[in-house]
Amino acid sequence: MANTNLTVAVIASGIDEEYQQTILGGIHRYAAQHHVNIAHFIAFGGILANPKYDQGEYNIFELPNFSLFDGVILLSNTFSSDLAESLWERIRQAGIPAVSIDRELGDCYFIGIRNAPAMEQITRHFIEKHGVRRLNYISGPDDNTESSARLSAFRRVLEEYDIPLEPERIYRGTFRAKDGRRAVEAFLKSELELPEAIICANDAMAISAVLALEANGIRVPDDVLVSGFDNIYNARHFSPALTTVERPLMQSGALACELICRHAAGEELPRVQELNAVPIYDESCGCPAQQPEDGSVFKKRNYQILENTRRDISRCNQMSCALVECDSFSEYIDTLKSYILMTKCEEFYLCLNDNWHLRQIQHETGYTGELPIDSYTVHGYSKRVLMPLSYYNRSFHSAESFTSDEILPRLRTESDDVRNIFFVPLHFRERSLGYFAIVNSDFPMVSTMFHSFSINISNSLENFRKLLCLDEIVQELDRLYAIDSLTGIFNRNGFKRSAGSLFESCIENSRSVMIMFADMDGLKAINDSYGHKTGDHAIRSIAGILQESCLNGEIACRFGGDEFFIFAADYTEADAERLRSRIQSSLDICNRNAGIPYQLGISIGACITVPQPGSSIFQLITVADHRMYEEKKKKNPSKYLKQPAPVITVPES
Repeated sequence: MANTNLTVAVIASGIDEEYQQTILGGIHRYAAQHHVNIAHFIAFGGILANPKYDQGEYNIFELPNFSLFDGVILLSNTFSSDLAESLWERIRQAGIPAVSIDRELGDCYFIGIRNAPAMEQITRHFIEKHGVRRLNYISGPDDNTESSARLSAFRRVLEEYDIPLEPERIYRGTFRAKDGRRAVEAFLKSELELPEAIICANDAMAISAVLALEANGIRVPDDVLVSGFDNIYNARHFSPALTTVERPLMQSGALACELICRHAAGEELPRVQELNAVPIYDESCGCPAQQPEDGSVFKKRNYQILENTRRDISRCNQMSCALVECDSFSEYIDTLKSYILMTKCEEFYLCLNDNWHLRQIQHETGYTGELPIDSYTVHGYSKRVLMPLSYYNRSFHSAESFTSDEILPRLRTESDDVRNIFFVPLHFRERSLGYFAIVNSDFPMVSTMFHSFSINISNSLENFRKLLCLDEIVQELDRLYAIDSLTGIFNRNGFKRSAGSLFESCIENSRSVMIMFADMDGLKAINDSYGHKTGDHAIRSIAGILQESCLNGEIACRFGGDEFFIFAADYTEADAERLRSRIQSSLDICNRNAGIPYQLGISIGACITVPQPGSSIFQLITVADHRMYEEKKKKNPSKYLKQPAPVITVPES
């Protein structure tokens, strides 16, 4: 077939397992031969037994804009049926061909492997060849089509031989290795007689079951026979070597890629293609050992795997420590660069939601007294994506941004070489931080530490996010300390902080200062007639007028209740009069145009002087307060007749 220059999306979870790696190996082999670019969308779900973490992992499946691809291959057996159905609906709407491996999905192409005949042959072999009558079974998840097919085949053979099957002899797992150990623990706790054989739905659970049996003094195959399914590397080289089933996984991957290419070329193809699986009888069921691999080759390969794993563990530990120690985001990016180069990738892109670091604080009109709340992305990715780090053409590039619908600016780049892109989620629990893309690197497929690499980036980003949030919270607390919550202008704390140093400078340099004390007129009447909410609105209006009138660096403050003061340096009586005039003019405009059922008014007293060493702002406030009181008496002399002026006590701090 001629070069196609197609770009195909692959959806898979758990590429650290041999099942996925073998299928992907077949896809890659065909893609390399026919110049097909592969964009993998990879999750590591179901590993940490944490639903919120899984949600963050599977979120990567929301990323692909399928209209940008020529086809899709789904390893549908590696994630839930609900996710598979959701993905198929989006692919169908995009109008591109799709191939589902090991699970039928809608009317897309399906590549299946006939599991049932091989499982029937294994079960009959145990009964006929080895004479067992008590068989237990370790299954995969009920909603997995492969799992259901294998269990059904096992049941059919037992019915065929009139062998009863108690429900306690079936353990339902998730295809994970840990399920083998847990199943054996459950079987040993059961009141039923110990099984003569345990048939497992995959090799990972079978190996774990053998180890758990031997840990309890039960020998395989002397006391219990065990079989697996899939013929993975560890099964072939386990002791005892597992009786298992060889499945054409690499062939199914290559065939899936071929179907996409042939569909793109306009060929008519059968929708369903099924491949055969072949049983392999080996030591774990008491059969003679199959021809072993050359011992020296096996030892050399295992030694190389061990050395690579040790190297990658060391690098991941170094990476974790180095990223946590960064004090700034620019330092973080520079540190990350060195670890990106260690992956020997041709390209790397760090893509972050534009709200990844935010802790947004909601306010209604004015201050509500509500605590800050988190605002973050859970499903999908933000419309705008930031890319603070990109590496291609053997150099790092400056930050840029793009829309998440694009997925990646260099998704489809003209190149003589085939591109294998791996998109991996970055998240903290269910909080989506973004994703990264790594191109043409063996690291995702061959290293057992690739998942740890992605976790390191996610966790270090979350640490930075928390630090940024703490800074924001400290700033908010500082604002609340210095800002009046009702009016938004300085309170006494803020006034002292902002005016204190200026006042000291005026003392040192014999500069004049002005303190203006303003008291709102008629607040009690407004509260009594219209309620305190209206009174609060009136106070905010006065504060706004005072703040807007301060055009020359004056500092306005709400002292408390309906009392305000303004501080300024280098002021003259003429300056003070102009400030009074601006305030009164704004009051008049507000009273004419605001449509309020009351009149806003204030009484003002000002003190202008050159402060002496040892004096304080608060002494001048007291003077200004007395002058304000005299003005208030002139406005309503009958109210203050024979009443002494109130004595205001102003604390120094």
